[in-house]
Amino acid sequence: MTHPHAVRRVLAVIPARGGSKGVPAKNLAPVGGVPLVVRAVRACRDAGLVTDVVVSTDDDAIAAVAREAGAEVVRRPAALSGDTATSEAAVLHALDAHEARHGTTVDVVLLVQCTSPFLSRADLDGVAGAVVRDGADTAVTVAPFHGFVWRDGDVPLHVAGEPRGGHGVNHDKARRPRRQDRPQDLLETGAAYAMAVPGFRAHGHRFFGRTDLVRTDPARVLEVDDPHELARARALAPLLDAAVTGALPTAADVDAVVLDFDGTQTDDRVLIDADGRETVRVHRGDGLGIAALRRAGFALLILSSEVNPVVAARARKLGIPVLHGIERKDLALQRWCEERGIAPERVLYAGNDVNDLPCFSLAGWPVAVAGAHEAVRGAARAVTTVPGGSGAIREIAGWLLGPTLDTPVRATTARTTDTPGPATVPHSSGTPGPTGPPHPPAPDPHPTHTPAPDLAGRAGAGSATPLTP
Repeated sequence: MTHPHAVRRVLAVIPARGGSKGVPAKNLAPVGGVPLVVRAVRACRDAGLVTDVVVSTDDDAIAAVAREAGAEVVRRPAALSGDTATSEAAVLHALDAHEARHGTTVDVVLLVQCTSPFLSRADLDGVAGAVVRDGADTAVTVAPFHGFVWRDGDVPLHVAGEPRGGHGVNHDKARRPRRQDRPQDLLETGAAYAMAVPGFRAHGHRFFGRTDLVRTDPARVLEVDDPHELARARALAPLLDAAVTGALPTAADVDAVVLDFDGTQTDDRVLIDADGRETVRVHRGDGLGIAALRRAGFALLILSSEVNPVVAARARKLGIPVLHGIERKDLALQRWCEERGIAPERVLYAGNDVNDLPCFSLAGWPVAVAGAHEAVRGAARAVTTVPGGSGAIREIAGWLLGPTLDTPVRATTARTTDTPGPATVPHSSGTPGPTGPPHPPAPDPHPTHTPAPDLAGRAGAGSATPLTP
């Protein structure tokens, strides 16, 4: 048994093979805009009791993102990379390699599964603390479980003399007790395990001696092993990640806010009247949020591939610059950042569809609005709780400035050379040249499009901006 005063080093090992049959490149699949392996590394680095983090992998791409996230990488040999290789074997190999590399002794080793995307630092400190402080030999994360488990009666466990069919495993099918009258069952989450190293070497298995059970929130229990579970994880990420410190950007993280238009500031629909005139719906709360961001000193831009003048008309009303009719939005964004001395990693870019993905790769804070395309939500670092056209930009402003939008004006180092009025891109051909974004835009001296009255006739319900041919 481990004695608390003897423990000095706690090593977290994250096994992450490159091959995966259920989900190709599973460990690199983004959830909440962050690859699964990186989410695991971040959780381990945040844990107070973890002193070292190692990713065990046979894959170059996984090794690269793991190093960038701050983990040490141990290359796993082919003999430990097949489908029959055990997690324990990978952990023992990584443990030996880490100790040999650093000439040090590890006291407690953690097995951390990156297929559990909502693993928290509390989970890791819980299992580590059970061994480090409480004297357990091993520990595992578990969650309360209230389900009635059944087994098919045709299996060998069928009791002779009883009718065939299903029978209860953790209950008597003839008696249905209330949940509060049943013993508490606990489900192994598969997320994190802790083992005292001497016992782990001796037994070669993750469970030996005294095993402490560390309870976790059942809402966060999810293992990604197939495409459906990955889709569930991506859908849950906006809700579960929002409670994690650092999951949403703050004013200290961002110098510029760049916004797509269709589907991000609108509901992605067009209303057409009997004369063929088109209008789009926007949300008044978004205008309030953008005004607050402008007052707070953020550099602002609307960046859209839409050629219709409605984009410029909306930008004029908001009083912010616009680049629209842009085919290569990423090149336009990169040039805009360079001209203003803004680091791309300090740009929040909000979008909703696949043409925003190149900008997501460039910006430090890619944000998807709720209802965005699945690929966009998966690549986003954060996702709003409301869709485009329903106040998503107001929500983003609340992340940066607080819910009342009254954060004091901030000082920035970026050069803000934009004029108060928006700029538009000429559309003689409708598309920019093939080699990059158009020349820097100039203000439109002849605005001809003005916003129409609120379609709903009341503040906060949305407003409409007319489209003209």
